[in-house]
Amino acid sequence: MGTGEERRSGVDRRRRRGHSRRRGRRREPDKVQQAAVSNRKKKKQKRATFDILSGTILIVAVCVFVFSLYQLVMMLIPYHTGGQEYDEIQDLAITADGDGAGFSVDFDALLEINPDTIAWIRFDEPSIINYPVVKSADNNEYLTKTFAENDNKLGAIFMDMRNSSDFSDRNTIIYGHHLNVSPDMFSRLHLYEDEEFCKEHPDFYIYTPDGKVRTYTVFSAGIVNAAADNYDIEFESDEAFEQYIEICRDSSNYQVDVEVNAQSQIVSLSTCTGDQRDERFLLQGVLTAVD
Repeated sequence: MGTGEERRSGVDRRRRRGHSRRRGRRREPDKVQQAAVSNRKKKKQKRATFDILSGTILIVAVCVFVFSLYQLVMMLIPYHTGGQEYDEIQDLAITADGDGAGFSVDFDALLEINPDTIAWIRFDEPSIINYPVVKSADNNEYLTKTFAENDNKLGAIFMDMRNSSDFSDRNTIIYGHHLNVSPDMFSRLHLYEDEEFCKEHPDFYIYTPDGKVRTYTVFSAGIVNAAADNYDIEFESDEAFEQYIEICRDSSNYQVDVEVNAQSQIVSLSTCTGDQRDERFLLQGVLTAVD
């Protein structure tokens, strides 16, 4: 057995080793804690970055939405103001009962507003086609100018400058806009692409300052090229006009059993299709009555 001093020395060495092991074990939790703190900091940084990006994206999206809404409103305002103008003109110049039998036009009032007034065109259906007709020396003038001569993309319903204002030509052409976001002007003319619609509403009417009412019966409706022969207004002979009539019938979506011959007078209503720049929808009616 060792001496007491040796035993104490051994005990001291064991205590020191125990303390050393305990100090080592205390350092291990410190590393774990540091890693956890570091991980929390990284998560906070990621969350902050995400919040900034989300906020930026939201602000950009709101700005885009507001700008788009502004553009939409600015685009629709002319249609609204133009539509109001034509409503006021109808209230001023038109007298009518429920079935259209008492329909009359105050051309004196219209001529006071616009001396270019030559007629009024009306459909039973689509009833929204109910407008004054003008004519000027330039076919471009009323593309962006209303009947009251205000600048507006609705434009006006106008006769081809080549035609006679009294509708005495063999083919008289009248133009009106097709509007994708509005039913106004000639937008509803496309309803006549459907043969059944034409059968239900075969006629349209033109009123003139001399007090006459001309009834036209639709005989052709279809899409044609803007430069097609359908837009001819002068014919050298009866035979040339009869050939023209056949061209019009051939370009129609359907055939209508109404007589059109060399002595007939036609009114052609032309509007855009909204699809192709060089395409037009052409509705043609033959004069069947004058009252």
